[in-house]
Amino acid sequence: MKNKIFSRREIEGLIADGRKIIILDGQVIKADAWIPFHPGGDKAILHMVGRDGTDEIRALHSVETQARMQKYVIGRIEGRWDNFVPPIQGGQFRKGKEVEKFEGETMYQDITTSSSSSSSTSSPSPIFEPADAEGLRKRRSTSMSSVSSVSLSDDSPSKPTSMDDITTSQLNCDLTKYPSLSHTSQDAIVSKYRALDLQLQAAGLYNCPYTAYAWESLRYTLLFTLFAISLHHSHYILSALSLGLFWHQLAFLVHDCGHMGITHRFHTDTILGIFIADFCGGLSIGWWKRNHNVHHIVTNSPEHDPDIEHMPFFAISHRFFDGLRSTYYDRLMPFDAVARFAIKYQHWLYYPILCFGRFNLYVLSWTYLLSPTQAPRKGPARWHRPLELLGHVFFWYWFGYQTLYLRVPSNSTRLIFLLISHMVTAPLHVQITLSHFAMSTSDLGPHESFAQKMLRTTMDVDCPAWLDFVHGGLQFQAVHHLFPRIPRHNLRPAQKYVRKFCEDVGIPYTIYGFGEGNQEVIGRLGEVAKQVRIFEECRKVAARDLVEGHGH
Repeated sequence: MKNKIFSRREIEGLIADGRKIIILDGQVIKADAWIPFHPGGDKAILHMVGRDGTDEIRALHSVETQARMQKYVIGRIEGRWDNFVPPIQGGQFRKGKEVEKFEGETMYQDITTSSSSSSSTSSPSPIFEPADAEGLRKRRSTSMSSVSSVSLSDDSPSKPTSMDDITTSQLNCDLTKYPSLSHTSQDAIVSKYRALDLQLQAAGLYNCPYTAYAWESLRYTLLFTLFAISLHHSHYILSALSLGLFWHQLAFLVHDCGHMGITHRFHTDTILGIFIADFCGGLSIGWWKRNHNVHHIVTNSPEHDPDIEHMPFFAISHRFFDGLRSTYYDRLMPFDAVARFAIKYQHWLYYPILCFGRFNLYVLSWTYLLSPTQAPRKGPARWHRPLELLGHVFFWYWFGYQTLYLRVPSNSTRLIFLLISHMVTAPLHVQITLSHFAMSTSDLGPHESFAQKMLRTTMDVDCPAWLDFVHGGLQFQAVHHLFPRIPRHNLRPAQKYVRKFCEDVGIPYTIYGFGEGNQEVIGRLGEVAKQVRIFEECRKVAARDLVEGHGH
């Protein structure tokens, strides 16, 4: 069975029947049975359906995990694989005998018996996969709503740019700035990216520098000790500051555990991560894994990446103005009155809102843990949820009851302690958003390589080596997105390899200083805020034209 050669049409038919088919190194994997067991959640798998997920799977999984995937192999393909658009992203798949109209010609295809009609796995399906850049531009521009693309009368005092024009402009900018989406260009990038991965392995950069974590542990211990001593002596502000800094530093360690970047053992890193995230910090590492894996696969996609879906407070793309539906949250994110107001001023509200970011993480963590479907109930991760729930109970006991209620004397002081301890973690949320908010949100289609997409949607932040502990490795997000399992203390030496790779393949490597990066983010938020005003003016013109039309 594993030697069966599948044609493109056969795979399309399987996906149309609801099968979760992924290509891994030329093998056909049917992941249906694994989805309920996947520690990283179902969404990450769904975004790989119909695609060659070799680079994504290798980047996010250990060699041992990849070996276990062999039990789900049902066959193989021959030749080069052209990616489909996954169903979760709107891809359409044909099954059985269906009537298709393409370029005015009616054709009848029998997908389920297609081995005789199509033996190649590389011929594109023109129904939903434009092969050239012009087709890509047309598909993007026609996806905008009729409201946003309204034609303005020439006699209007100020003729704003339509949302379609902005979409096309951004898309053309990326198509000009980055390498061609042709098979030749993208295959060369893939080949050199995989060679770079081998080079980094040979350089020992996947090996964890445990000495660095010994120094990290001293920092954590010092901060927690300062918190406890200050609390004991009623220095509440100093205690709250120390506790907030303790949480801030621990977040970097949780990130390492989530990527199995410390011991590289699934259960060991998971137990360590649960202790740090849930018991010490009150946050769910299970939620983080589900969220973060999707973020690493569909980075900066407004419809799919939860890390940029912050409606109604922030929007980094005008595509949110149409009331965008999130495939991660499975709900519409309406562009309502609250969103219209907040996003008009988002460049002013950015830092104040991020001061309260940790409270949002509590909500997301509890939503995940109490959901009947999000956390795995089977497989190797089945014990994570009850242990995390225990961790959250413990956290609110030591922090909520023992610290806030028993040790802090009054309600006003408790509120101040709560706010200071949580607001001091705001730089973490700035760092998280900094590497993506100012980068491209364009969708260049299914044929863009993993490496190019990561470098197009992510930037690094330049800082001296002695400040690395403040940024916690998040300043090397471009490097991290290419190689997420490299321990963060090795990201700085890996950076020089990535720079050389970018020069070789012609992909711009984006890096700013911390101040410059913040300016870029604020600039993007301000730009989208202006687009809100344009969007509202378009709506007013459309409404006026509608009324005047009825008048005739």
